[in-house]
Amino acid sequence: MNNPHAKLAELGLTLPEVSAPAGAYVPAVQSGRHVYVSGQIPIADGKLLATGKVGDGVSPEHAKDLAQRCALNALAAIDSLVGLENVAKVVKVVGFVASAEGFDGQPEVVNGASELFVAVFGEAGRHARSAVGVAELPRGVPVEVECIVEVADGVANA
Repeated sequence: MNNPHAKLAELGLTLPEVSAPAGAYVPAVQSGRHVYVSGQIPIADGKLLATGKVGDGVSPEHAKDLAQRCALNALAAIDSLVGLENVAKVVKVVGFVASAEGFDGQPEVVNGASELFVAVFGEAGRHARSAVGVAELPRGVPVEVECIVEVADGVANA
C-alpha cells in the first residue's frame, strides 16, 4: 500500500504547518468523498517565497519549484483534514500563473505541482488539470495551486 508520508521523506520533503487563511474561508473542506483544497500559494514558515510575474523577474524554473511548494502546502491541508493515507485519487489540479505579457509556459510551471502529486501517490496521483495564465495573484505571488482529491470510502474528517 502506498505510504505518502514515506514518499515525501524519500523526496526529502516534510509537510509544513497549514497556513492560516488570509480571508473568510478554510484551507480545505470535505464534501462526500471529495476534499476541495483552497488555492495554496508559495509560502513557508509564514513568509512568501517569491513575488512577481513569470517571464519577467521570476524564471519558469523557479516558478515550477514554487508550484511544487504550493502542492506541498495543499498536501498539508489535506493531511490535516483527512490524512494523506486516506487519499484514493488526485482528481483535479488547477494552477494559476501570474504571467508576463507573452509568457505561454504555464503548463511547464504547473508541472511542479503535478509531478509532486504523482511522486507521492503514484498512479493515484495522475489527474485532470488546468494551467491558467493570469494578470495578478494574491499578495503578488507568481503561482497558486488548488486541487480536488477523492478519499477512501467511509473517511470523514474529524
